[in-house]
Amino acid sequence: MINLNNRVQYSKLAFLILAWIFTVCLVAQTFIAGLAIFNSSSHWVHHTTFVVWFQFLPIIMLVLSFTGQFPKLIRWKVVGLFLLIVPLQYMSVNILGLGAIHPVIALVLFWLALNVIKNTEKI
Repeated sequence: MINLNNRVQYSKLAFLILAWIFTVCLVAQTFIAGLAIFNSSSHWVHHTTFVVWFQFLPIIMLVLSFTGQFPKLIRWKVVGLFLLIVPLQYMSVNILGLGAIHPVIALVLFWLALNVIKNTEKI
């Protein structure tokens, strides 16, 4: 049986690993968009399908933030990651006139993900 201290440490480690995976996925997603813009538009299908593989990582991270006894500020930032990647990014590509904000949201997502990692490494 895992004691409380080990559970907290495992949760923190899993959270940090998922945060890094999420951040790397954001970079890969941006790269795929660049391929679609500068190489071949056939890459758009990869851009729209790749996100499905990592868009819900913040939900798992949120659960781990509770089992890892993280501060509320980190939890709110993880909620922000989810809200930026799922509803806001989907709205930005599906509502006429909001498309230009799509890459800006990606920049904010990247910055926030790195901020979460930085704050997590301190606790």
